[in-house]
Amino acid sequence: MELEVGQKIEVVIGRFTNIGIRVLVEEEYEGMLYKNEVFQRVREGQRLEAYVKKIREDGLIDVSLQPVGFLNKIGENEAVILNKLKSLDGGFIGYNDKSSPEDIKYHFKMSKKSFKSAIGGLYKAKQIEILENGIQLVSETK
Repeated sequence: MELEVGQKIEVVIGRFTNIGIRVLVEEEYEGMLYKNEVFQRVREGQRLEAYVKKIREDGLIDVSLQPVGFLNKIGENEAVILNKLKSLDGGFIGYNDKSSPEDIKYHFKMSKKSFKSAIGGLYKAKQIEILENGIQLVSETK
């Protein structure tokens, strides 16, 4: 198998199972996309860009729709949050680290853990303020 962990690949969405979605990787290999890592609607037959997460001993390939690796995810997630804040008048979003995982998944297409890491990074970089009722873009970054 000539695939490597972290490699960008194309997948075709296949059969939905109780743990995730079977996918066809590069039109050649079988793979699995776990449902707790899918933050967007997908349909059978849909082609998507994905990443090799793990090559298993049984020959299946675990795939992710997000780049593999903590730093890649943080950067992308921070960008999603910043872009959303910049697109809103006043640079405020009524979501923070206390918001429900379901709300975060619905509005930001990421897990609560990823959201918290991303806003933590933005806060440390002094790009946002974390308020009791949401997050606010710091005026210098508008």
